[in-house]
Amino acid sequence: MTAFRFKKFVIEQELCAMKVGTDGVLLGAWATGGARVLDVGTGTGIMALMLAQRCPEARVTALDIDEGAVHQALQNVAQSPFADRIEVLHESVQEHAANAGNTENAVCYDAIVSNPPFFIDSLQAPDRQRTVARHAATLTYGQLMQAAWRLLDDGGELSVVVPFDYRQRMEDEATFVGFFPSRVCAVRTAAHKPAKRFLLAFRKQPCPCERTEMTLGDETYTLLTGEFYL
Repeated sequence: MTAFRFKKFVIEQELCAMKVGTDGVLLGAWATGGARVLDVGTGTGIMALMLAQRCPEARVTALDIDEGAVHQALQNVAQSPFADRIEVLHESVQEHAANAGNTENAVCYDAIVSNPPFFIDSLQAPDRQRTVARHAATLTYGQLMQAAWRLLDDGGELSVVVPFDYRQRMEDEATFVGFFPSRVCAVRTAAHKPAKRFLLAFRKQPCPCERTEMTLGDETYTLLTGEFYL
């Protein structure tokens, strides 16, 4: 598998079930950053690297439960200019939240990002690695929201990307935990088509919700991703 080259780092991806895709790039460019950032389900490490590039002050913690993905992310981080600011852990976000709760000086993150497994009702792939990466059996939306609530600073923001037909489930789970929507961006593949994916952001406090949209390849998309793509 050929490496994917961005302006300031390279993504090797042969060890990962899920390769570099539009969802991860969009979320990495759109999500709110901060001094302490948590990337849940880092895969190749692409979003951790993008947040580290965008936020020079950020220290990023990247989690994944797949051993191959962890090795790949470690490799990509090590050969990047941001290696001293990114920590990659072989750990689930549920474990991370539990461990944080048991720590005297627990870390609260300014920003949490996740391109979560999204298939819920469909048949699982025969390849276990792809099943872990794509199916919500290992991380339900409810579990993600509960862990994020525990780990997010009171003034922080959680950002996720979901296919259009999973948006309502994600928003329902966020509301159940106590989150409020802060930003929603509908992403279209063509201007005349309905949105195929949504970028969603949530906060712990009531706030106005900013609603925007973009089409892949339009001016908004180009401006958003321009500092990354060659």
